[in-house]
Amino acid sequence: MAAPAPHLTSASRPSVQRKRATPILIFDGDCGFCTMSVDFMKRWIRPRAQILAWQFADLDVLGLTEVECAEAVQWVPTSGDHSSGAAAVANALRASPVPWPVVGVVMAAPLVRVVADRVYKLIAKNRYRLPGSTPACKVAAQAAA
Repeated sequence: MAAPAPHLTSASRPSVQRKRATPILIFDGDCGFCTMSVDFMKRWIRPRAQILAWQFADLDVLGLTEVECAEAVQWVPTSGDHSSGAAAVANALRASPVPWPVVGVVMAAPLVRVVADRVYKLIAKNRYRLPGSTPACKVAAQAAA
């Protein structure tokens, strides 16, 4: 199994997190399924956000922990509190071109949000079984359990 990418500090990545004009979507870059999902999002959904693997982000500056990032995708807005899991996906969709904002708003609706959260957790728990997964996906899923 490949060693995880180093956790970078603000000294080694000075320009990425200090002055943010756009939100940031943080994902697990060691997980093949997560990377495949983000690649799909970049190509077809195109959120107006920086998309960054947590292994290359200054988590302290963003107010995140490695545990949070290993458990779920994170949405860090330009101001305010971050969101994770299905809520982060909904926020990324809302920051995308039409028709995706409508999907993001629907995902955040009270009853739909409950279902979306459960589906997200089910996928996250079993991501090592899904297409594009790597051994790192299983390790992260077990650590989050």
